Amino acid sequence: MSAQPIVPETDPLLLWRQEAGVLHLTLNRPLQYNALSEQMLAALRQALAKIGADASIRVLVLGGAGKAFCAGHDLRQMRQNVRLEYYQGLFAECAALMGQIRTLPQPVIARVQGVATAAGCQLVASCDLAVASEAARFAASGINIGLFCSTPAVPLARNMGQKQAFEMLVTGDFIDAQTARARGLVNRVVPHEQLDAEIEGLTAAILSKPAHILAAGKSLFYRQQDMGIEAAYQLAVQTMACNVLEPDALEGIDAFLAKRQPNWR
Repeated sequence: MSAQPIVPETDPLLLWRQEAGVLHLTLNRPLQYNALSEQMLAALRQALAKIGADASIRVLVLGGAGKAFCAGHDLRQMRQNVRLEYYQGLFAECAALMGQIRTLPQPVIARVQGVATAAGCQLVASCDLAVASEAARFAASGINIGLFCSTPAVPLARNMGQKQAFEMLVTGDFIDAQTARARGLVNRVVPHEQLDAEIEGLTAAILSKPAHILAAGKSLFYRQQDMGIEAAYQLAVQTMACNVLEPDALEGIDAFLAKRQPNWR
């Protein structure tokens, strides 16, 4: 979490770069380690609303400028607003942001080049996929200043084993990128200089698949997690049956049987 002095921000809070169906969205408060100020949360929520409605964007890559991916909430801003209503609103806004990532039709990849702590670690855990540099480190560090990372606990417990997540929450200790991968917090770990190439390979694999089927699959993936196994299978059966009737699915089956590449819509 950041306790850095806030300096006037002349650059946009978010940097946008789109190419070949992939949008790179970069948190741009490097001097504050990309801490999630009220303004940053609002900017991210507005950006995700636009991205979700833009069919030209097939994949979202979320990164951070500078040395850190994201250092959590802006502690200096929080300390200036000591009111229960303020904190309830702040954390609700952060939780809503994490939920937006989950309901976004596009797959979201966290590009983690540096530290991700507290709500920054929550942000990584909330993304659909995560690729990390070997230099990246992760911590649910709120407990070190007397704040149990209650909201980060929600996605952490859904990414990692229960005891592994709880250990991070009660110790505040950092784990390195390879440990994060072993525990399920990130998908891939590569040397820093290979980070963008690795993400490019992952996005290429996603771009080769039908967008609307990926969107339906992502929705099913998260909805079934909140259900009992019987209800989850009922939803999955209905979703998959409808999926098979999609023209792209029928084309994919025909292409497989004919030993040729599919021609997606």
